[in-house]
Order: sequence, then structure tokens, then C-alpha cells
Amino acid sequence: MLSKLVTQKFQELFNEKPLLVRSPGRVNLIGEHTDYNEGFVLPAAIDKAIYFAISPRNDEKCNLFALDMNDSFQFSVNSLQFTEKHWPNYLMGVVDQILKLGCNLKGFNCVFGGDIPIGAGMSSSAAIEAGLAFALNHIYNLGIDKLSLVKLAQKAENEFVGVNCGIMDQYINIFGKSGNVLRIDCRSLEYDYFPFDYKDISIVLFDTGVSHSLASSEYNQRRKECTLGVELIKKDHNQIKSLRDVTLTMLNGYKNKLDSKIFRRCKYVVEENDRMMKACESLNKKDLKSFGTLMYQTHEGLSKDYEVSCKELDYLVELTTNNPGVYGARMMGGGFGGCTINLIENKIVDETKKIISEKYKQKFNIDLKTYITSIGNGTSVMDEN
Repeated sequence: MLSKLVTQKFQELFNEKPLLVRSPGRVNLIGEHTDYNEGFVLPAAIDKAIYFAISPRNDEKCNLFALDMNDSFQFSVNSLQFTEKHWPNYLMGVVDQILKLGCNLKGFNCVFGGDIPIGAGMSSSAAIEAGLAFALNHIYNLGIDKLSLVKLAQKAENEFVGVNCGIMDQYINIFGKSGNVLRIDCRSLEYDYFPFDYKDISIVLFDTGVSHSLASSEYNQRRKECTLGVELIKKDHNQIKSLRDVTLTMLNGYKNKLDSKIFRRCKYVVEENDRMMKACESLNKKDLKSFGTLMYQTHEGLSKDYEVSCKELDYLVELTTNNPGVYGARMMGGGFGGCTINLIENKIVDETKKIISEKYKQKFNIDLKTYITSIGNGTSVMDEN
């Protein structure tokens, strides 16, 4: 068990008893590319996680050991310098934000490791940031509330690491709850839980194994296209602040005024916010079939209107259609590679995985990686057992 390995390594290095914290990865079931348009997202914390063994020190020294990389790093809370090693920056960024809050922080000893696959879109970086923020808050009794932990973990990535991520990943990491998905309002940061407790269903991620360099430049381009659409609509409707405020009827009135590409980008976002609300209604009714249909519609929109898919993602989604044991599938994340997220009945997971892997290998000569996961709790202290 990973938590045991992390604890053993900690005791070997520091010869003392640590606090043990579990910090999960996440999936996003529906609501893609809506966060920066002040819309809604619907993530869940998962059973894959990073484990931290940590203890306070009486001086300013911080000792880090990354178990998965068998690599160590030391720094002082008084001297935080960006390092070319990269992985320590996620942790130093958290210390930097806690100090900026005016907290009195000493050093610490820390070993961490886990089973969240790197680069598969399950947000290992947020698990590291929010997990350390939670752990330091606990061992030093800093009294930082949950939402402030989320914000400081996001800022650590924005300001110290230099990645302009949204708030969803850190938010679900702290607020995740077993048997539930979390609808986050990306404008107000209010949230609601919706039941997702299906014992006979697995959340399966098929990893395309491709990572197109397009992703970051195209991501910035989509943000810009959405902004251009809002600016034009705003001229007639000054109450509009983002695509969140635009209805489909209103948008259709601009079909001939907007560049066709910008119209399609805006159309996808407006429709996705509508789908999100319908998806939450489906969960309240325990209607997973309708929920899955909405996931397929999201993929269609991401592929045709938002144009952030790729042939590998499209093929993986196509392979799941007309299978009664697959409720829904879509690409997940920024796009141009990464994973599809699928809701599959447990009894056909192995068979489906086998068929899809074989067909994918035939078509693209890529070995398909598969991750089977389920919904779990957000970051928490683990008991000694």
C-alpha cells in the first residue's frame, strides 16, 4: 500500500512519526472549457491519490523527498528560489503563498508519493499543491479555511510555477466527497453536491497516448475567441459580462454578425452550460442514461464547434457508441490528446477495454493505457491504520 511505503521512507529518513495526509486526483464529468467563461464545472475526487508523510521542524529548513522519482530537495522558508528541477516548485509555491498570508511558518520534513498518473489529466499537480497546503495548515494549526486553501494552492501554480490554471482542480481536491460530484460556479465560487453513487459503474479513462503541442496556444486562442464574441454582444446588451450570461436565443440573433468560427465557439460554451444544468437534473433523478447522452453531446460540441479534439480522441469515443453497457463518453481536459472519460458497467469493463485497445492499436499503432477509477473523498488526514 502506497501510504505505508511513504511512511516507511519517512521513518527511514527522519526517524520520527509523521502525520499522514491523502490528497486525491480528479476527473471532470461534464462542463469543459466553461471555467474561464465563468460557467459551471462538475468534477469529482477519485480513488487515486498522492500521500504525504510530514512533520514540523523547529528551524526554517524544509526537507522534501519525492518517492516516485527517488529524488530529494532542500530549501529554507526564508529563501524560496525557482528551480530547474521543476517538481519542488509546486511545493515551494505553496509555502510562498502561506507566507504571503502573513502566517508564521517554520520548516518541515516531508515524503510524498502516489498513483495519480502524470500527464493523464487527473491533476497530480493540484493534488501536490492542495495536499501540502492542507498538511501544513494542520501541523502548524494555521486556521486557514477550506476555500482559502483552494485559492492559495491555485495561486501557487499561477504565480510560482507559472501555469495559468483555473480553480477547479484545487477546489475539488479540498471539497471532494465520496458518492458525490461537485458543481462549482466558476463566477461566485459557490458549490453544490450531486449524488453519483453507482456501485455497478466504473469511471474509465482511455489515454490516447498523444500529446499535441497545439494544446496551450489553442487554449489561449479559444479564450480570445470567446472574449471577442462577448465584446460584440455586450454592445447591445450591457448586462452581459461573460458567455455565462448569454442565452442560445440571444446568441442566434448574432449568427450573421459574428465571424462563423467565433459564433461556433460561443455556441459550444452556451450549450455546454445548458447541458451542465440538465446533467445535474439527471443525477437528481438517478437517470444515468440521460447523463451519458449529454456527455456524448459535449464531445460532439468540443470536436465540431470548439475544435479542440483530435482523430485519436474522436475514434475512442466512436468505439464506445451503440454499446448498451457504456452510458457516456467524451474527451476530458484541454484537448488535442489526453484521455476520454467513460461511464461503463463493471461487468463489461474488461471486455470493452480489450476490444477498444485492440482496435486502437490497429488504427494508430499505439498501446492504449487504461485507468479504472471511482469517486472518493477530498484531501484528509489518514488514521494510523
